[in-house]
Amino acid sequence: MNYHHLYYFWRVAKQGNLTETAARLHLSQSALSTQIKKLEASLGQPLFERVGRQLELTEAGRVALDYAEPIFTRGDELLATLREGRAAARQVVRIGAMATLSRNFQEGFIAPLMDRNDISLVLQSGRLDDLLGQLSTHRLDLVLSNTDLRSTAETPWRSRRIARQAVSVLGRPRAQPFRLPDDLADARVLLPGEHSEIRTAVDMYCEHWGLRLHILAEVDDMAMLRLMARDSNAVSIMPPVVVRDEIADGTLVEYGRLPNVHENFYAIGVKRYFQNPLIEKLLARSSDELIRD
Repeated sequence: MNYHHLYYFWRVAKQGNLTETAARLHLSQSALSTQIKKLEASLGQPLFERVGRQLELTEAGRVALDYAEPIFTRGDELLATLREGRAAARQVVRIGAMATLSRNFQEGFIAPLMDRNDISLVLQSGRLDDLLGQLSTHRLDLVLSNTDLRSTAETPWRSRRIARQAVSVLGRPRAQPFRLPDDLADARVLLPGEHSEIRTAVDMYCEHWGLRLHILAEVDDMAMLRLMARDSNAVSIMPPVVVRDEIADGTLVEYGRLPNVHENFYAIGVKRYFQNPLIEKLLARSSDELIRD
C-alpha cells in the first residue's frame, strides 16, 4: 500500500471537500484526485461517491477511514505511550438509538463494551428517520429501536427483534390489592404515546375487556414517563424495568402484568460487506441477557 495515497484519502475524508484539502496540501485538485483514484485501484473498492456537489464515503471508505485514523495519529499515540504508558489505537463502534428508547435497555446492550480499553464507543440518540439516514450512509453501524421496519426495494433495512420485555400496571403502594382489569376503569392513567407498539397492545387489551381509560397523560419518552410515575399518584402502564429503582425502594409497586402486552426491541442494519465484528457479538446475546428486571 502507498501510504502517501492513504494519507491524501484521510485528509479529504476528514475535510470533506476535495478543493479545500488540495489547497491546504498545496496540490492541484486533479493531482489529489489522481492519488485517491490510485488508492481505490490498489484496494479494489471505491472510497467516495459523489452526491450532488458533495463527496460521501462509501462503506469501504468508512472502513478505510477507521483504519487510517489511528495510523496518522500515531505520533501523538507514541508520545502518550512513552510518557504515560498507555496504548492507543481503538476500534470504533457507532450505535444509534431512538431518543425515546429505554435507557436501561441501551445500557444493557452496550454493557460488554464498557470495560474494554481498546474500543471507542459512539452512542448517538435521535429521531428514527435521522438515524436511518446515517445508517444508510454507513456513519452508524446499527440502530436500536422499539419500532419494527419493513424492508422494501428502496429501503432494504435488516430489522430483527433482539429482545422483549413485559408491560405492567404500576403505582403507589395501596392498602387494598389492585384488581386487573376492573380497577383500571376508575384510575387516572399514564401510558406510552399512541405511536408505540405498547400503546397498540394496551388498546387491544382495553377493547377486549370493554375498558375506557381515564388518560392523565400520553408520554413517548420512557425517562419522562418514569418521572411522572414516580412523582404522581397516577397508575402507570409501562415495562417494570423502566422503574426498577423505584420498585426496589418501595416508591412504586407492580400491580400486575398485562397478558400479551410487551415492548419489543429491534436492531436495524443494512447489508454490509464489511460488518463490524463487535456488532455481531452484541447481537448474539439472548433476550434475557439484554433485559434484566
